[in-house]
Amino acid sequence: MEFERELEDEEVVAPVSPTGQYLASSALSLAILAVLELEGPVIDYSRILSFLKDFLPINPRFSSIMVEENRGVKKWKRVEVNFNDHIIVPIFPQGMSLDFYDECLNDYLSKIAMDPLPRSKPLWQIHLIKYPTNNAHGNVILKLHHALGDGYSLIGLLLSCLQRVDNPSLPLTFPSRQSNSRSSSGGGGRRFDHVTKVFSRFFNTMLDFGWSFVKSSIMEDDISPIRSGNIGVEFRPTTITTMSFSLDHIKQIKAKLGVTINDVITGVVLFGIRKYMEGESYESRKANSTALVLINTRSLGGYKSVSEMIKPNAKMPWGNHFAFLHVPIPKLLNGPHDNSSNPIDFVFNVHKMVKKKRNSAAVHLTGRLLETLRKFRGPEASAKYIYSTIKNSSMGITNLIGPVEQMAMANHPVRGLYFCVTGPPHSLAASMISYMGKMWICLGMEKGFIDSYKLKACIQNSFDILFKSTV
Repeated sequence: MEFERELEDEEVVAPVSPTGQYLASSALSLAILAVLELEGPVIDYSRILSFLKDFLPINPRFSSIMVEENRGVKKWKRVEVNFNDHIIVPIFPQGMSLDFYDECLNDYLSKIAMDPLPRSKPLWQIHLIKYPTNNAHGNVILKLHHALGDGYSLIGLLLSCLQRVDNPSLPLTFPSRQSNSRSSSGGGGRRFDHVTKVFSRFFNTMLDFGWSFVKSSIMEDDISPIRSGNIGVEFRPTTITTMSFSLDHIKQIKAKLGVTINDVITGVVLFGIRKYMEGESYESRKANSTALVLINTRSLGGYKSVSEMIKPNAKMPWGNHFAFLHVPIPKLLNGPHDNSSNPIDFVFNVHKMVKKKRNSAAVHLTGRLLETLRKFRGPEASAKYIYSTIKNSSMGITNLIGPVEQMAMANHPVRGLYFCVTGPPHSLAASMISYMGKMWICLGMEKGFIDSYKLKACIQNSFDILFKSTV
């Protein structure tokens, strides 16, 4: 079964973006696992495969391999694709319990998280889990190399090939972004505020860029219960587990505290992580720990379909357009004037730090630095810098906005949706996406080092305390 398309006598060759080259280098290789939990009771997997076969060729990257030229520069080369080569259907024992298949799914996710994608074929796979679990009648797992695109691109792919359950003729919709900013009154006041903001932005930029450079180059986080510091941690087995919270409850907390949804869920996760650290080692409550928070660097706007994103000069282009924010995980000091053990104040601390980081052009300066390294020393040098940035931190956090309505894949309702990034050189990562009234959280952690059950319990307890304290 091959994609039906025609190639010219000479294969089409297109350059791999700089970020794509960094993410598919000898120093760093990242992939995205996206899991769609399907409702039953009967799932027609042949229909799903036929459906995906028709949609994946919409982006030429899915029918291209990466080839290397002078000085390690990589390009995309179009090839004929045998669709069946990218379909994997694992076999588990028949007639077992739902709990048993839950473990099989978790172990399988851990396995494919470690398996590299073959470079001789286009960098994607589809895994079909044809066994019921406690959460779904079946699962479809998409594995995409990060060089193909980022989380925004992934949502665009889903937007292009999935439909609404309630009305397939209508497009999927996404929560609107609302700004809480207020304009000041008075011409003199506005001018003064403008000067103050410019000075503040300049100061924050210099401070953030300097600190980011030091953190990426020489300063590592402390060894702690969430950071083993093991060499080659990216090659060690990973435990992948999930949890979810009510989006309505998160919105209630958001309204009470006057912060954003991202502030609430990031604060909940970081507070739960710090409490887990304290439970494992009391001294680690004061450990210097940093979270790398990924942000989309595209202009604010809604998601676009793949066909729109791959157009020349698209305003919301396909690919990798993200940056890191270094966010220190607040410490649990419990001094006489310290309220850091209060989850409300913890969320406020996170809100202030992220707002300050965003009021800075440090991410753009870092982008310039990576581009300078690439021009003078090649893409591998930039990849090593990014590798060091991730390795020196304690964890990564990424957050996506998902559809409001329930989606369907080939008329099969999608009950749940979550994703994770595999291959980063740290012991813990949290990936979050909103979907159908829930915030889905996927935790990827170094197997045998972090206790997944204790960590999930700490994050759940963190949310419960915050909700009871505010609502």
